[in-house]
Amino acid sequence: MENFEGYKLDFEQKGDTRGHLVVVEGMKDIPFDIKRIFYIYGSSPTVIRGQHANRKTEFVLINVSGQSKVRVKDGKGNETVFVLNRPHTGIYLPKMVWKDMYDFSVDSVLLCLASEHYDAAEYIRDYQEFVKIVAQQQEI
Repeated sequence: MENFEGYKLDFEQKGDTRGHLVVVEGMKDIPFDIKRIFYIYGSSPTVIRGQHANRKTEFVLINVSGQSKVRVKDGKGNETVFVLNRPHTGIYLPKMVWKDMYDFSVDSVLLCLASEHYDAAEYIRDYQEFVKIVAQQQEI
């Protein structure tokens, strides 16, 4: 997973003089069926959201308004930061990656599309535990 470039998604923009339209469909524009949708707004630039990895859930994140940053880590020492600032681009986050969302603009609305329904048991909220699990998976 050293190459995070494959995570970037560009969605087709449609529109005319009335405005723009972006359509995102599960199993077409993103690599999973969408089972859950949520969005984050009203977070200050100093707040860090996320701070977890998921055992099963995949995500697509799109900043539909404003800007935010997403730091992604693979637990093997590789990381990258994405700046989400266009409503027609997003990032795909597969299962078992650590994610921190931060540096939210005042008008930021971060849309999150998830492959699974919420299950607190599949969240890993301690980074050192995440690194240990990743190392164990490599041994198998």
